[in-house]
Amino acid sequence: MRVERKAAAVGLLLCAAAAAACRQEMYNQPRYKPLGRSDFFADNRQARPPVEGTVARGMLRADSRLYTGKEGNALVSVFPLPVTRALLDRGRQRYNIYCAPCHDRTGAGNGMVVQRGYRQPPSLHIDRLREQPVGHFFDVITNGLGAMPDYAAQIPVEDRWAIVAYVRALQLSQGARVGDVPPESRGELDRAKPTGEPSPASPEYPTLYKSAPIRGSGAGSVPGAQLDPGAPAGGVKAKPPK
Repeated sequence: MRVERKAAAVGLLLCAAAAAACRQEMYNQPRYKPLGRSDFFADNRQARPPVEGTVARGMLRADSRLYTGKEGNALVSVFPLPVTRALLDRGRQRYNIYCAPCHDRTGAGNGMVVQRGYRQPPSLHIDRLREQPVGHFFDVITNGLGAMPDYAAQIPVEDRWAIVAYVRALQLSQGARVGDVPPESRGELDRAKPTGEPSPASPEYPTLYKSAPIRGSGAGSVPGAQLDPGAPAGGVKAKPPK
């Protein structure tokens, strides 16, 4: 028994030694280290550039209509994804965050940033922009145009299309015809009473933005001017500084 136990113990020791030696050899085998030097390649760099044409996982973007708003060199006129209520709701949320500061919430181009002196963008309701294909708006959001910077880094592709869908909804809201209203809902138009107020797309419309002083005009140019709750809508009342 003792001889057998000794033989088993010796066998275990030999196996352990062999395993340790194997691991050590694998650990110490020749290998490249990150950013190390190599005499094998002509540029002496161990790190190699990706093979030409390599595409990162999830970045193939084979659908050019979806990712560029173009088909060849032509701007697309049809949305490359389904326009649903959820997409419009998402577009309204993203529009109010990224677009309303300049374009205002109606798309008239009288946002708070504009009222503080930034270059005014054209109204989204002019005929030229009503007639633009949807790919135009996607391309402008992606690459910028004129004084507008690009928003490719801030807004994902699907959200850009959501914003474009909401812009189309805004344009429709300011130029809709009776024929655009479903027959079962037209009775509500007959019950609506005109208020005599200007259109929400008009610069004269009293939006929330009009409650703040405009730089360089009226009370907004008076040092120490403050908002007065008792002032009429769209106006401010200057209060001298204490």
